[in-house]
Amino acid sequence: MNGRPARTGPVTLVTGCVVLGLVGSLVGLSVLGAVGQEQDAGPVGLVTGLKPELVPPEYVQWIERAGDLCPEVSEPLVAAQIEAESDWDPDAVSPAHAEGLSQFIPGTWATWGVDAAGEDGTPEPDGVADPFTPGDAIMTQARYDCWLADEVRGMDIGGDLTRLMLAAYNAGPGAVEQSGGIPPYPETQGYVTKIITLMTKYSGVEAAGTAGPAGPVAADGSFGNKVVANARRWLGTPYSWGGGGPEGPSRGFAQGAGTVGFDCSSLVQNAVYHASGGGLLLPRVSQLQVRSGKAVARDDLRPGDVIGFQLNGSYDHIGVYIGGRQFIHAPKTGDVVKISSLDEPYYAGKPQKVRRFG
Repeated sequence: MNGRPARTGPVTLVTGCVVLGLVGSLVGLSVLGAVGQEQDAGPVGLVTGLKPELVPPEYVQWIERAGDLCPEVSEPLVAAQIEAESDWDPDAVSPAHAEGLSQFIPGTWATWGVDAAGEDGTPEPDGVADPFTPGDAIMTQARYDCWLADEVRGMDIGGDLTRLMLAAYNAGPGAVEQSGGIPPYPETQGYVTKIITLMTKYSGVEAAGTAGPAGPVAADGSFGNKVVANARRWLGTPYSWGGGGPEGPSRGFAQGAGTVGFDCSSLVQNAVYHASGGGLLLPRVSQLQVRSGKAVARDDLRPGDVIGFQLNGSYDHIGVYIGGRQFIHAPKTGDVVKISSLDEPYYAGKPQKVRRFG
């Protein structure tokens, strides 16, 4: 739903796998099959091709027109937003009085509403901008998205404009500016992740992260084994500070700006998210991940448990236990996702917390 007022309040910074992780530093670029390659700034790596048969046929022409308005608003993104907002119901009305396919509240519609179509769906304006007319709603959605992209571009806060635009659509541009990135609201972070993941659906491409470099993930077994399998598939993927997320490896920022990959907490987040079939999205940073799920004693470790390490004053490193005193993790800049031993002196002597999910 768009048109929300900017939220206010202090922004908390934490240090760990990702500095600023708590303020939603999911600002990398998702990549389909380009792990480890440097990317230029811009929406590189996000799918842009629409598979028209996946969209209700009466809306295809509007999705295609909307996808031509600006680079940050592709056809798959428009379709993904509509599914997330109204599930393709042109008559939808939310409890907050958001209306139509794109769920505009009346105040926002009064400013942005576009008369693009006739009530019968023809591409001829009928003199009325109506949120319940699909062509009007879709073109207004794209117009508003493009404006938001320009707004966050002008903030000069870095990161992927498409993700920041989606965050602004959900939480308001003021919240994005105050947070210096995607705001730390679970609803907003979940919204951005959902849209980026759904984009692959409307391109007819398997979602990024469902079949990584190590091959497809087995569908059977316990939840813990699924977590392990989803972590294993990214073995050899470069470490990227601030990079990665539920949709797969991505370009990070600061020292990770030139690398597509994962940091420690995004690898864990990805593994648990896909093990749950998209039903469980952990917090973005290790300090919060070690406070989620069920606490487990170290002598009860099982494959798929998440283990956090207190390396520099906080639980700033995390990985996935795979059995045999070993764990998968994304260690540091210049390294790759790999398997290490809990008995290595560097890790053995550090305070640890274990959490179980599923």
